[in-house]
Amino acid sequence: MPHSSDSSDSSFSRSPPPGKQDSSDDVRKVQRREKNRIAAQKSRQRQTQKADTLHLESEDLEKQNAALRKEIKQLTEEMKYFTSVLSSHEPLCSVLAASTPSPPDVVYSTHAFHQPHVSSPRFQP
Repeated sequence: MPHSSDSSDSSFSRSPPPGKQDSSDDVRKVQRREKNRIAAQKSRQRQTQKADTLHLESEDLEKQNAALRKEIKQLTEEMKYFTSVLSSHEPLCSVLAASTPSPPDVVYSTHAFHQPHVSSPRFQP
């Protein structure tokens, strides 16, 4: 049987009937909400993971800081001890008492500083 070309035929219309369009829009809304819900859930999980990572890093840095403060305290005490030992030794030291300040090993002539430092002919006197 030949197909009729009646304009009221729904197979030729571009948009679905009003009832079907509402149903299609509802399906899209539900899909969009579900997709958004999943995206929000993933975002919250990433945020929680980041907070957990920062918390662990903070705890680690606190431990390192405490260890460094302890080391500073120990080194400060050691420095005080050695300073005390040195102070009590200086008056009794025969090496320090016998030595007098000696002139420097290197003696510079006054004209040595006026000579050029570069051996380029441009800088020759």
